[in-house]
Amino acid sequence: MALLNKTTVRASALNRRSGLVCQASVRPASLIKQASGAVLSSVAAGILVASPAQAVGVDFAQAPKTASSPVHLDFKVDGMAVKPASEGLTPNTGHFHINIDEGPTPEGVAIPFDATHIHYGKGQTSADVEVPKGDHKLTLQFANANHESYGPEYAKTITVTVK
Repeated sequence: MALLNKTTVRASALNRRSGLVCQASVRPASLIKQASGAVLSSVAAGILVASPAQAVGVDFAQAPKTASSPVHLDFKVDGMAVKPASEGLTPNTGHFHINIDEGPTPEGVAIPFDATHIHYGKGQTSADVEVPKGDHKLTLQFANANHESYGPEYAKTITVTVK
């Protein structure tokens, strides 16, 4: 909230992914005279409706605690769409990666092409991942067509014991 003058307060909400901005200006003195609780609730509700809170991120459809290799994984994303990397950069789209024994890749950083970073650039939403016996951290990471990470918001890490 920002004070515009002595009698008006402005509230703003910005959803950085969608770019939606909602603003409301109110005069506190007049609100007190008009059942302020109800009016303030209406203003707050208006902000929520204009910029709805949506679940965003990635997840495993089922996260196994123990498994044998290959480990079967199903992926899902909320707030973006899955698209093959070969179709080029399109806002709010990308594909999945698995980081083995590593956490999320920072936002904007390209995911390496090596043995511990598996790319699903064709738009796959499931995979059978070869993992050696033992306890392993598997991080599902969503990235754009250039394999640049959408960051921790679009990552999910699980621990799996491979027998």
